[in-house]
Order: sequence, then C-alpha cells, then structure tokens
Amino acid sequence: FSLTPGKRPARPLVIGGVQFGLPSPRVARLPLCRLPRRTPRTIMSNLQYISEKQKHRDFQMMLACSTHLGTKNLDFQMNRYVWKRKADGIHIINLGKTYDKLMMAARIIVGIEHPADVCVISARPYGQRSILKYAQYTGATPIAGRYTPGMFTNQITKKFMEPRLLIITDPRTDHQPIAEAAYMNIPVIAFCDTDSPVKHVDLAIPANNKGKQSIGLMYWMLAREVLRLRATVSRSVEWEVMVDLFFYRDPEEVEREEKEAAALRDAAAAEPLPVQQWDEAAMATVMPAVGAEQWVDPAVQPAADNWNAPPAQPVPVVDAGDSWDAPAAPVLQPPAPGGWDAPAPMP
Repeated sequence: FSLTPGKRPARPLVIGGVQFGLPSPRVARLPLCRLPRRTPRTIMSNLQYISEKQKHRDFQMMLACSTHLGTKNLDFQMNRYVWKRKADGIHIINLGKTYDKLMMAARIIVGIEHPADVCVISARPYGQRSILKYAQYTGATPIAGRYTPGMFTNQITKKFMEPRLLIITDPRTDHQPIAEAAYMNIPVIAFCDTDSPVKHVDLAIPANNKGKQSIGLMYWMLAREVLRLRATVSRSVEWEVMVDLFFYRDPEEVEREEKEAAALRDAAAAEPLPVQQWDEAAMATVMPAVGAEQWVDPAVQPAADNWNAPPAQPVPVVDAGDSWDAPAAPVLQPPAPGGWDAPAPMP
C-alpha cells in the first residue's frame, strides 16, 4: 500500500469499515492547486459592485466618527483586527476589516426571511437611539434598556421570544442575551472593541463601541446596506436619511435647545410691528383729492348750533285705523311764543 502523491493506491485502506485512499475520478483529475476553496476572499468578491468613491466616503465618515480608535486593553482574540498601537497605548482598528465584516453582516441579515426575527439589543444609553432608528427603517425588533433574563429561554415569561438572529452593541454589557442565545443556538452579530470578549459571538465587527458617534454611524451604515441589498434603496443615489438621526442626544441638551427656541419665538412675538410712514405721494395714490368727490349730502347736513332757534315742528302720527274713510287726526298747533310766564291758550 502506497500513498505517493500523484498516484492512486493499488488497493483501498479499510479502517472501521470505511475505505480510504480512493478519491473520486473527477477530483483525481484536478491539480491540487485548483481545488475549490471557500475563503474570505471568495466570500467578499461579490461586494465589488460598491464603487471606490462610495468606499472613500464611508472610510472618511468612519475616521471622522473615531471608529478606528480602540482602547488600551487588547483581547487576544481581537488581535487579528488591530492594525497598530499608538505611543499613548491606544490600539488602532483596521477599518478595512471593519468594512468587510459590516458588509458580511448585512448579507446575513438579508438572508432572514422575516425582518422582525432579527433582534437588536443595547443596554447602554449611547446605543438605544441607534437601535430604535435601525429597527424603524429595517423592521427589526429592538430591545432598548435593561434586558429581562429569560426572554430567550423561559417560555413562561410574557416577553418570551424566539429570534433567529441577534445584533449586539456591546458584548461586555449585553452578556446575558449572548449567554441565552448560546443555549438556544441563535447566531450573534456583535460590535466588538479591542477589549471586548468574543465568546459565543459568531460574527464580530471590530469597531469603537464606546463613542456615540461611532455607534450611530455603524448602525446607519448597516441599515443602509441592508436596505440596498433588499432593493429598497437604490445604490446609485444617496440615502435620504441623515446619520445624525442615529446619534445619541443628551436629554438636558434637548431641553436646553427647546428653551432657546421658545425664547426666540417669544422675543419675535413681543417685538412691535414697524410703523409705516405715509407721504403725500402715497396718500394721493390711495385717496382722492379733497373736493373731488362730495361724501356728505348738503341737504342732510345738520344746522349750526343756535340755542335761540325755534324748536322743530312735531310730525303728527296719523292712525288711519282699519278703514280708509276714518276722519283725519287734528293738526297740532305750534306753541305760542313766550316764556314760562305767558298765559295759557284758550281752548
């Protein structure tokens, strides 16, 4: 029996009822260097449709949000994702691997049939706004805040759920859902810093998960790529959603901005309106000249104030009754001239 390279053995080797040493004729005809191999290079070759200009902008955004800055501590399993170490002891993450892992995570998420079966978890305040926005645009199920133990393992609880995929913001803070996902055979995608434990993490995306800008940018890029792979958003145009919506906002800062906006509105309402000055030219265009049109009828103009003038004649009231043949009412005589001492008129 001989296992010389390039030659088939004369007879098979049988161990425990299994034959060894007889490869299939199809594989035997192929050279050893041309055997198909599943490598990360083969997996990422399908992402070449992303333009270099788009990649350049994405890398600039990651640098601006300090996604490449790690911590001074380094986990031995995260050593493969570190590019170098600065003089002050801070490790720098390789953004090329971060971008590749982000694209791979998007392809895994798109493979889930129902978007609600993807669960996004963040117990830290910096990632809660990001996961809520991510769930809003992709249809995932968010768990913001404290995670209730037993949501994945205890079927008696009211919040029991069976997701098919987990996305974790910080493996150190969200260790409880990762442990329960290991019991229930749920794959886990996590954003890992240089000091993050990667136990029970199936896909680690190396990134800075301590800064609010970095966390918001990672979820924004992941949501954009998921929507592009689902053909919801075109790759030829920019996504209309701004990355600022995914950033954490301090409640005190929001309250201060609202107070400033209210003060500006009150100041604008209290400011008096400017008085417009009308000159003669403007008045001539709006109102006609004096004397051009008589607005008051002289026949109805009131008489001048004269206290010695005789009083006006009273107008008798004629009551015709129900018949036109009724006698006319007597005409009242005007009062005799004189004062209060004049004799009364004879009847």
